[in-house]
Amino acid sequence: MKKRLIAALFCLALALPAAAQSNLKSHLLVDAGKQFALGGGQPGSFTVAGRNSGPVPVEVAERPRSGAVVSRGTLAPGQRARLRFAEGSTALVVNRSARQAVLDLTVRGDTRALQMVYEPASR
Repeated sequence: MKKRLIAALFCLALALPAAAQSNLKSHLLVDAGKQFALGGGQPGSFTVAGRNSGPVPVEVAERPRSGAVVSRGTLAPGQRARLRFAEGSTALVVNRSARQAVLDLTVRGDTRALQMVYEPASR
């Protein structure tokens, strides 16, 4: 009985880190003049791979724990990108156009505590 308990605890210990490393898929819509914020406060890093499947360009930025927003580039319609974000950082998808933006994203890494919220577009 004791050996079974130890084996079960060992298997659980191996499974927990795998559960923390999961994939999220999203067909993301960002209204005109808004930004989508993903992350902030998570204990590990994460990677966002995506394609701009909409009609307007979007800016991708990173807001680290320090709060100073850093542009990571612009994603034109049809363009793909893969970006890594540090622990505690927030990925920002900013739509400064007058039309809705559409993206298809896959998020990998530490997704346990990723916050997701729409905000007014930052300047």
